[in-house]
Amino acid sequence: MATSSLSAPCSLWITDSGRPHRKTNHLIAKSAKIHSAINLDAHVGSLETSALSSKVARPHNGVASIVQPSCSIAALGPSEATLGSHLARRLVEIGVGDVFSVPGDFNLSLLDHLLAEPGLNLIGCCNELNAGYAADGYSRSRGVGACVVTFTVGGLSIINAIAGAYSENLPLICIVGGPNSNDYGSNRLLHHTIGLPDFTQELRCFQTVTCHQAVVKNLEDAQEQIDTAIFTALKESKPVYISISCNLTSILHPTFSRKPITFSLSLRLSDQMVLEAAVDAAAEFLNKAVKPVMVAGPNLRITKACDTFVELADVSGYAHAVMASAKGLVSTEHHAHFIGTYWGTLSTAFCAEIVESADAYLFAGPIFNDLSSVGYSHLIKKEKAIIVQPDWVVIGNGPKFGFVQMNDFLKALAKRLNRNTTAYENYHRIYVPDGRPVKRDPKEPLRVNVLFQHIQNMLSSKTTVIAEAGDIWFNCQKLKLPTGCGYEQQMQYGSIGWSVGATLGYAAGAPNKRVIACIGDGSFQMTAQDVSTMLRCRQNSIIFLINNGGYTTEAEIHDGPYNLIKNWNYTGLVDAIHNGEGKCWTTKVCCEEELAEAIETATGPKKDCLCFIEVIVHRDDTSKELLPFGCRLAAANSRAPIPR
Repeated sequence: MATSSLSAPCSLWITDSGRPHRKTNHLIAKSAKIHSAINLDAHVGSLETSALSSKVARPHNGVASIVQPSCSIAALGPSEATLGSHLARRLVEIGVGDVFSVPGDFNLSLLDHLLAEPGLNLIGCCNELNAGYAADGYSRSRGVGACVVTFTVGGLSIINAIAGAYSENLPLICIVGGPNSNDYGSNRLLHHTIGLPDFTQELRCFQTVTCHQAVVKNLEDAQEQIDTAIFTALKESKPVYISISCNLTSILHPTFSRKPITFSLSLRLSDQMVLEAAVDAAAEFLNKAVKPVMVAGPNLRITKACDTFVELADVSGYAHAVMASAKGLVSTEHHAHFIGTYWGTLSTAFCAEIVESADAYLFAGPIFNDLSSVGYSHLIKKEKAIIVQPDWVVIGNGPKFGFVQMNDFLKALAKRLNRNTTAYENYHRIYVPDGRPVKRDPKEPLRVNVLFQHIQNMLSSKTTVIAEAGDIWFNCQKLKLPTGCGYEQQMQYGSIGWSVGATLGYAAGAPNKRVIACIGDGSFQMTAQDVSTMLRCRQNSIIFLINNGGYTTEAEIHDGPYNLIKNWNYTGLVDAIHNGEGKCWTTKVCCEEELAEAIETATGPKKDCLCFIEVIVHRDDTSKELLPFGCRLAAANSRAPIPR
């Protein structure tokens, strides 16, 4: 796989299941079930620690993944063999170059060690929530992210962002500076707690939104706990929680002076007999269909199966679409047989008609929820569907095949399918090209569809779109992404305000991309402070702030005075944050003529600046998709209780 300028030092080794390293034969289990139970303490200690090569690669579709390793990691010197230095070194090994933090008295010593690590850049954020969102965005661009906050007041503030990363299957290391190790079990009351001597409240909160938790209270097992947590985050592609007692980070200990053991993340293995049975059944199911289709879902990210999906589309000739939550994951928008975004009644033109009328459909990594089904209104029938998830497959109403890895299944299926272009031919017959907004006087009040027409013209392989939750989703879904153009959203969790921190983090992780963030005014009011951090980091993102006076999406679901917000002078606010430090350019536009001039400036003389463009639009100027979406979601939310 080609690597890019985003490459960072890393020591994560992915072994090929067909060619295991000579000292990892004991890790090659007879089934994926056994493999998933690998214990780092029992197995990693026997892995070879020879010099390996590693890079964080960014495939053309913009989805970061961690691949072949790079450098050998030297042992810490006797004078630096501390817990803090070990943690810093481990973060660098897995490809983390930037850590997002908010200082607090329990994490200050740890921050000193992170600062001292040459391979790490510590980025101080304005609040913990944004630090978490930034780590989320960084994980999207680099494959893994990290953040550091203080005990409880910081941990419970960041937990909303960690929950969002969990929902999006992003590997993220959330580190909390904890109380002095002597205070555990002492029955003392501490500040930054709820006034009880039990310090486990924060841990219990994180247990439901992380895949692993480690509370480091002594040095003897600190290395094992830290390494296990990091390994688990990468293996499960989920956030983990590490709490480290504040008095341990600077103490020298012999366990940290040994040469670190290279992480080994073996490819998950399919049960070959079950895989063959699943492929046989799927091939028979699809080959007898007259007009089968394929649809890509968001769980393709977990298995790094995006390219495999495209290869299957090439071989099969099937018409294929993406779910709204998978936009940007697969680089098929310019594929000959791509038919658009499947989102039930909100699908792009003619896509739903082809998908829902098919006599067989293969969904790879779907998430069917109230949002993706538009209030459970889609017309997908179970008996016609093959559902492929990261480690299992279900065919119609038939059996569920477990221990089948998505990549293995799609690759094997590609060899068994007969080429069938019927569904695409049907699409091609009925397709009518998209219309363009009616040309009006360029000095007329600006309309949202005109704004996104101009944003479309800004996209290239050197840009990434960050789409905030709400009506922006619908407008950004219509953007046609050039090859190599990134695209990120948080559609499962949908936490408004996410995009500000995510823009900061993504831009830090992908300095060779220019981020174009589309943010609503209500969302911006939640997290606006970290525009300050973007300026400190000298980022050159372009932020389109869509000012329509409130929570327009909520108003379409259920209107009320609570959906109106106090209008801010947004450009004035950003100018105040700028305060003459760093490169920043702001402007306010009310018509197409002003918008065109602003974009020309942002992409020309101000291309090295953070550009903030406030776009004034009418409160009721929405995408057409938002109107039925609001009605259907309101109907789903207001269903009467079922008598029990």
